[in-house]
Amino acid sequence: MRLCHLHSSLAVGILWALLVGSMDLKTQENLLLKSLGLSVKPSPRSPAPVPPLIWKMFQTRTVPSPAGKEPRRPCWVEEFNVPGNIIRVFPDQGGFIHKREQGWLCLQKRLYFNFSVLEEGELLTMAQLEIKFRRNVYRGSAPAHPFELSLYRASQLALRGMSTHAYSRQPLVEQSFIHLHKSLIFNLTDVAKDWQTPTKNVGLILEIGTPTLLDGKLCSDIDAFLDTSLLVVSLAPQQCKNTRKKRSSYYTPISTSNICKPRRLYISFNDIGWENWIIAPKGYMANYCLGECPFPLTEELNSTNHAILQTMVHSLDPEGTPQPCCVPVRLSPISILYYDNNDNVVLRHYEDMVVDECGCR
Repeated sequence: MRLCHLHSSLAVGILWALLVGSMDLKTQENLLLKSLGLSVKPSPRSPAPVPPLIWKMFQTRTVPSPAGKEPRRPCWVEEFNVPGNIIRVFPDQGGFIHKREQGWLCLQKRLYFNFSVLEEGELLTMAQLEIKFRRNVYRGSAPAHPFELSLYRASQLALRGMSTHAYSRQPLVEQSFIHLHKSLIFNLTDVAKDWQTPTKNVGLILEIGTPTLLDGKLCSDIDAFLDTSLLVVSLAPQQCKNTRKKRSSYYTPISTSNICKPRRLYISFNDIGWENWIIAPKGYMANYCLGECPFPLTEELNSTNHAILQTMVHSLDPEGTPQPCCVPVRLSPISILYYDNNDNVVLRHYEDMVVDECGCR
């Protein structure tokens, strides 16, 4: 059987790797990783739990759009109303500078998020900082004392023991709050865009204190139960060029016919050794195209005028003119939830992953 030109989607990349038996396993794996936009296979060391919001977003993307409802826009994050096909959660890698400094200040902490995993040409469209307190510090009927939060953009690295005013910083946020069992959310998109230049990413300075520190116990649990992370949405333009209308649901029948049709192909991430870094799904129905494009071509074969003419010439000169190829003509996306090499949780949308229809071209 003559091998036709293959579409550059992950599903077809996997099929190509399966068909080309002479290709060694490492080369095959690199081909598949490149289709995923990854240079190397991630090897998470201390992966964090998947945040509930990311799980919810992934599950939303696995459900087909209801009948009559407009399909989801490709490469668009509806939850935040911004363009994007990659959603990452960066854990804070900074350390404490001071704790309970000068009476009113409960803590002073450097926040740092490692952006080295962002790819060249990737467009950052949203960055949202979450400051969460994993346990309410108030006990019994203790009065609710307000806390003051200040967030600064550092312009040089703040070191442990350094005086509060010994380094340059730019005020970003000042906010009072009472309840420590709730999350505080801040939009840091403009700041995070600068962090894509490594030399500009020296992090943030977070200060939390009380105007009148009546009871030292009010501060005692804040540092132990403080949790900060940065949710970043970005767009990889090279993976978001497809503007074709996507299907809301599909069914690919099993066929024994030798006519060009979709054939079922289930890709199991366990079978290819990726189960330690892909969180979900465990696999998916990728499908592929296979079959003949015989003369005369029918409307059901989704043929182009060129293919029709080519089959006519092939019928007259079968040795000198090949038949048209059976190739994907309609594909649809999937989303994959995984850990990258920095243990960040990543939700990524991939176009053209499932073969829905085949045609002779």
